[in-house]
Amino acid sequence: MIRTPHARSATGNGPILRDVFDLLAVAALSEAVVSADQIVKPPRGVVLFSGHMIDDPKRRIPRFPPEKESVAAGAIANLLTRIGAASRDVAICGGACGGDLLFAETCLERDMRLEIYIPFDEPRFLANSVDFAGGNWHERYLAAKAKATLHVAPNELGPLGEDENAYERNNRWMLDSATRFGSDNMTFICLWNGQGGDGPGGAQHLMEEARRKTSRIYWLDIRKLWD
Repeated sequence: MIRTPHARSATGNGPILRDVFDLLAVAALSEAVVSADQIVKPPRGVVLFSGHMIDDPKRRIPRFPPEKESVAAGAIANLLTRIGAASRDVAICGGACGGDLLFAETCLERDMRLEIYIPFDEPRFLANSVDFAGGNWHERYLAAKAKATLHVAPNELGPLGEDENAYERNNRWMLDSATRFGSDNMTFICLWNGQGGDGPGGAQHLMEEARRKTSRIYWLDIRKLWD
């Protein structure tokens, strides 16, 4: 450490104050180094999730009715316990009402580091994937986001390509993020009915993509859970 000459102040405390400032500077630098080390330290494992949204009230054929929320939440929590997910792990998911937010809330209860990925700017995403369900899903999204790292596709990936689908791009983005520490460290959980979705980029799409990366896949089949 380079020490400047001790210039005595009018009160005669110059050298003492200089030493105090030097010690404070060293302490601050040490704290910054520790914080940076914690940030770059790789997690023990990564848990990626995809799952159905809560049904739109206007949905003709029920898939994830609101009254099954507690069943899904319990299944997710039990599975995370079974695989030993804990604070040293990273959790990655979307931010939609239903499966995504149930998973996010359960991971936050375990002090896992949460990353949320959304395909559109936030107002459009909320309208499409959260607010339509009513209830307190909007508030629950905000609460999860406040404790997570939010990734917004248009901001980080730029505009969609001419032949790209926003939801499929978001799925691939989440998968790439989940495997950045190695495919062997990733576990995929899917809350899914085993059928095609209402459009491109749903749970089936991410299931197919994840199977190319890992064999550590857990399928929570809602057809069995709802029985």
